[in-house]
Amino acid sequence: MAKHHIRVVELFAGVGGFRVGLEGASDAYETIWNNQWEPSTQHQDASLVYKARFGAKGHSNKDINLVPTKDIPDHDLMVGGFPCQDYSVAATLSRSGGIEGKKGVLWWQICRILHEKGDKRPQYIFFENVDRLLNSPATQRGRDFAIILASLADLGYVVEWRIINAADYGMPQRRRRTYIVGYQNDSVVARKIETMEDWVEFDGVMAKAFEFKPKQGSVSVFDIEGSIKEVSDIFNKGKSESPFGSAGMMMNRHVYSVDAEALYDGPRQTLGGNLVDESFVPEDYFITDEELPRWQYEKGAKKISRVSKAGFEYVFSEGGMAFPDHLDQPSRTIITGEGGPSPSRFKHVVKTTSGRYRRLLPIELERMNMFPDNHTLHPEVSEGRRAFLMGNALVCGIVEKIGKSLYQFMYDEAPVSSRPIFTQREAKPMLDLGLFADEQDPLIVNRPKKQYTLDPAKHLLIGVVKKDNEAYFLKEEPTKTYYTGKTKTFPSTVAMNKLYYFMPYIKEKGVRDLYLIRVARIGSKAEVHPESGDDEPRLVFELEYLESLPDYLMLSLTRHWYKDTLLGRIYKNF
Repeated sequence: MAKHHIRVVELFAGVGGFRVGLEGASDAYETIWNNQWEPSTQHQDASLVYKARFGAKGHSNKDINLVPTKDIPDHDLMVGGFPCQDYSVAATLSRSGGIEGKKGVLWWQICRILHEKGDKRPQYIFFENVDRLLNSPATQRGRDFAIILASLADLGYVVEWRIINAADYGMPQRRRRTYIVGYQNDSVVARKIETMEDWVEFDGVMAKAFEFKPKQGSVSVFDIEGSIKEVSDIFNKGKSESPFGSAGMMMNRHVYSVDAEALYDGPRQTLGGNLVDESFVPEDYFITDEELPRWQYEKGAKKISRVSKAGFEYVFSEGGMAFPDHLDQPSRTIITGEGGPSPSRFKHVVKTTSGRYRRLLPIELERMNMFPDNHTLHPEVSEGRRAFLMGNALVCGIVEKIGKSLYQFMYDEAPVSSRPIFTQREAKPMLDLGLFADEQDPLIVNRPKKQYTLDPAKHLLIGVVKKDNEAYFLKEEPTKTYYTGKTKTFPSTVAMNKLYYFMPYIKEKGVRDLYLIRVARIGSKAEVHPESGDDEPRLVFELEYLESLPDYLMLSLTRHWYKDTLLGRIYKNF
């Protein structure tokens, strides 16, 4: 049982990207209720997948417009990727203090729930939307985001935001999205804010999760004034640019923002590093010689004469796209139309080692969003719909990092998770126990290859893995957590601030796998095994897999448990 407990409600849940990311951040996050409803469709694919992966308990597959607030349990954190729509306000409800937007605009459902929760509304909120949110609509730049911020300010929240391109921080897809995190004015996190400028640029939840440097001359400071209706009618009217930078915060309707340039020098995932072996690819994913010219045309540059509805002639033009897609770079943004065999400008096409061209498999699209392999695999969901679901999804790695940062601000300690984002979840049957019995497709391990440069002069720690933990370290997974022996047994000669790499030592085998040390901290076994009652302090290393030596290398260890050396001394043996 987790030491802390953060009750989460997930709206517009899709296939559970927020849940995967938050559970990967800390065991403290527990999704107690979630809602997923796809309008205008009878077959609720996302809901089917969500229930299969997480179970039906607390799952709502109803139109959120029709869900009474009393049916939503009290919670600590509300999350959701709400749809991007027209947020303009038709009228104010002066008597209730609420707001009324155009029917079906789901932002107002978030506001409705938060308003009706009253003093039991969640202390924290965490939302995702498209990057253009800060700049829309074209006729009144920034109005939509101003409405959202003003609404949250009136509900008692301090809000910060960032536009984040996942690829800028080593993740495998170029996907730019707006992430919004809010804290009740009297919350633990809000009370830690000293100045808005420092919080945005250095000290805040977003800044700690995703380091950046401000673009020179991009600071914007202003107030959002007037009623919600007045904000809708007049905010930034007549101006050609939005006043919102890509990083910023709002407190009591006062806004501070800047444009952010990402800072990151870690390993980077690529499209090619996440592809499955060609032997796993079904024949219908390959593009035939007859179809290839149509694909080349769709991907190529064009100038086409057209006639508008009003009878005016014009030339439609578009530039060419990479064909095939570059394997040594992150993928392009996955869109909902990624599935299906018909040629398209926007679908990904890769060239295999045999020289053939093919489309991406659903499992590869899942990897681009950092979901577990075959997360959307379901007997009632087609492969085309699986691609659609990934086009609608978010990058779980972004949520995981923000979730870790938020937890640290809430509790002033490092988060611990026994459910990393890549963890395969057994399907939970909904109809009968044999629901997945006939599925023969192999589950392919998600161990992506990354781009990085090894530094032979950096310090490497080698540590023995105890017998009962060997299976864990032999399993091919991209992240691991290593607990040392009790701190009094750890060599005092090892300089912790110099450690950079780690290799686990398997008895009677030696070392093979190389990891980057992401975090080094103090912890205990009781973090993940509370039943053990072992609260003895230990060093804890959170690790990210980089590569493996061609074979195991035997060597001697200091005091039989550890060895502090340089990476180059190990690699010179191969």
